[in-house]
Amino acid sequence: MATSLDKRAKAKAAGKPIWPKVPAEFVRAMLAGHSALGLAFAALIYLVCFSGSIAVFTQEFERWEAPAGPVLHTTSPQAVDAAVRATLAKNPTAHDLLVRLPTADHPRLTVHDDDAPGGERTYVADQAGRLVDEAQTPWSDFQAKLHTVLHLPGTWGRFLVGLTGVALLSSLISGVLSHPRVFKDAFAFRWGGSKRLQEADLHNRISVWGLPFHLAVSLTGAFLGLTTIIVGVLALATFKGDTAKAYALFSGPVVQDDPRPAGRLMDLGAALDAVKARHSNAKPSYIYVQHPRERGQHATINLVTESRLSRGETVVVDGAGRIRGEVGYESGSLGFRVLSAMTPLHFGWFGGWPVKVAYFLLGLGLTAVTASGVAIWLARRRDKGRPAPRWERLWVAFAWSQPLAYALSALVSLLSPTPAPVAVWGLATLVTCGSAVFATPPRLSIGLRRISAVLIAMAAVAHGASHRGLMADPVGWVLDAGMLATALLLALTTLPARSLSPPLINRDA
Repeated sequence: MATSLDKRAKAKAAGKPIWPKVPAEFVRAMLAGHSALGLAFAALIYLVCFSGSIAVFTQEFERWEAPAGPVLHTTSPQAVDAAVRATLAKNPTAHDLLVRLPTADHPRLTVHDDDAPGGERTYVADQAGRLVDEAQTPWSDFQAKLHTVLHLPGTWGRFLVGLTGVALLSSLISGVLSHPRVFKDAFAFRWGGSKRLQEADLHNRISVWGLPFHLAVSLTGAFLGLTTIIVGVLALATFKGDTAKAYALFSGPVVQDDPRPAGRLMDLGAALDAVKARHSNAKPSYIYVQHPRERGQHATINLVTESRLSRGETVVVDGAGRIRGEVGYESGSLGFRVLSAMTPLHFGWFGGWPVKVAYFLLGLGLTAVTASGVAIWLARRRDKGRPAPRWERLWVAFAWSQPLAYALSALVSLLSPTPAPVAVWGLATLVTCGSAVFATPPRLSIGLRRISAVLIAMAAVAHGASHRGLMADPVGWVLDAGMLATALLLALTTLPARSLSPPLINRDA
């Protein structure tokens, strides 16, 4: 008797949900907040998510725009020193130099001069440190800045992107809380019925499947974008508003500025040898040379350890080649190590190509979630007898304007001697959104997808033709092939569903 009672009690307990029942009022409040927040930031969230998906391949697109090479996997400290000296011979008044050493994602030696006469330049060096070419990557720079600062003044742009990250994070959390069965119904689809229900299921499923990724990129994006405010608060709380002292916490030992001529450039080869002896398991990825040939000259060397999720350790070396110390991104406190992981975790710059491809696809999934969320809200209005046809057309036009504008700006950058990708992108976006007055949403969607597919294919073909015989870096061919495949897939989505189905088998044959 006791055994049967125990079994019934266990069966009754097994039928209860793990979480307590969520009150209906709470669900309605979360859903209202989710809708309001998503709609208020919809365009910005969509733009940041789409641009972020492309920005995952920023380093590859830099190589795509300048594929002639030379491709290097290693280089000597003496070659680095020679490349810097050759750059200063071209631009003696350069105020700072950024030297990027060969890595898996950037297999070349480049030197970028800042505050040089006639603007900034990036030179490519060979294995011996001789300057062999000038790398021009206007489109890569455009798409990277669109994601990080929206091409607004630096501080304001980063703040707006950070605020968008906060809105996205809040929208994700409120979306989960407004759907108590969202995890239980993770594989439930209602096909063949209402189009709004189909889109809602797809919206919820992609949101749940990619939730860890979505939370990670929105949280890290909000943190990186709002760094200025965070440091400002830290300065107010700790240094009486002195932001310079707050930033000094993250830049390592300070070398006193002294603009008097030093008579010679610091020996970067010796500095690299000293750092290598002290950090034998790490590999230098870049060197920031400040105030070269001044008495206050010094170098900040970034060291990357392959087994760690980190932006790398930062080592400060003075003009005499003495190591002043490290910031502590890899050897310091837990807080520094978490801070160091923010950038690679946000952009997917760890783990090589598999991680980057996964970030690209997951980023596009988050972009689709944003687009479908607005579409669901507009469909719900229509079902309630309050349609907003103009907003429906405008949203479709804006959503599909970005593949078109990106492809057109890349094509113009390849073909024009004076590329202006920001202007081309902005004009293409405005014209595409203006086309919303001329067609219905389905026609707009199909037409813009077809135009985007053509432009993406044209950009890949133009790139291959313009660099034919000069493509030393295989990444150029890889990205061209990927763009052609993307164009084909995009074109296939515009075909009628029946044309994509296999023919029926003739059972009488």
